[in-house]
Amino acid sequence: MLFDSTVRKELARSFGATLVVILTIVLTMMLIRTLGLAANGAVAPQDVVLLLGYTALGQLPMMMALSLFVATVVTLGRMYRDSEMAIWFSSGVGLSRFVRPVLRTGTPVLLVVGLLALLVWPWGNEKTTELRQRYEQRSDLARVAPGSFQSSADGSRVFFIEREGESAGVGRNVFLLGRTGKRESVTTARAGRVETVDDDRVLVLDSGHRSEQNGETGEHARLNFEHLRMVVDPGKAKAAESVPPKAQSTLALLREPTTRNHAELTWRLGLLFGATNLLLLGIGLSATNPRRASNWNLLFALLAFVVYYNLINLSQAWVAAGRLGMGAALVGLHGTAMLVALALVWWRDHSTVLHWRRAPATATAGASA
Repeated sequence: MLFDSTVRKELARSFGATLVVILTIVLTMMLIRTLGLAANGAVAPQDVVLLLGYTALGQLPMMMALSLFVATVVTLGRMYRDSEMAIWFSSGVGLSRFVRPVLRTGTPVLLVVGLLALLVWPWGNEKTTELRQRYEQRSDLARVAPGSFQSSADGSRVFFIEREGESAGVGRNVFLLGRTGKRESVTTARAGRVETVDDDRVLVLDSGHRSEQNGETGEHARLNFEHLRMVVDPGKAKAAESVPPKAQSTLALLREPTTRNHAELTWRLGLLFGATNLLLLGIGLSATNPRRASNWNLLFALLAFVVYYNLINLSQAWVAAGRLGMGAALVGLHGTAMLVALALVWWRDHSTVLHWRRAPATATAGASA
């Protein structure tokens, strides 16, 4: 009981500290990236906080798995360096005995990783997709701000309003540049307002002129008008785009067994299986020699994490391309990783047992001499 409680408490403290550090680093990087998207016009500035939250929830399973893996390597590595492992090994406690307390400490974290990967991940992607589509499909007129040029969604028009009018929905000194095929037009007006006719939004311009030129023939036409009505936002509903697999729920993916859906399921389940295998792998990778000045086990552990999760992404791509089935990808990759982790623990355990068996024999021979 003392052994289990000691390992579990220290591992829990190390996991909490590691998770805080990784969250701080990752959230800072995602905040910079999200602000960049808002500056480039990909997302609405008022949705930056929401988008950051949804993205953080999507990345939380990987961050928790990495934190648990690093905490295992750091905690057991510290016990090696402080010769605590030597005391446990001399007491008859092998490295395989650490599997039980480590798994008991990591089980709640693994359950959270599974819930986040299977439930929260698609929900966060769905909300993120909605935010981006809502901003991209917003009205062309809603993009216009006084004093700045703004392109339409399809890039065929450029709007400019010098200032807003006294009444709502009215702009003063309106400029509109349009391009249709080889024809380019420039329209200016003293005032403009927006009206809704049936399901269409119509821009009504007052007291202006319109200049149009054909790029092929060079023909030029000029028109002065008192009132000009232009349909800028047709009310025809756009065809709904298919929801990407990463934004669909796990049950929806199971109901439609396509290669893309199987690839997404392979990735989600791979997060859970990968976190479990890394927990076992961390026990074997934590072994170090306290007499050595340098300690490379944490570097090797991080390299193993990068390679493993790149293989998870690769297995997802192979399933999506039809090269592998979902079952073969899961069993082949994660089954092999589990065998490697268990073999490493077994090898470390037996090499330690042989070392401590030889040590008393050597000491006895020296005493008799």
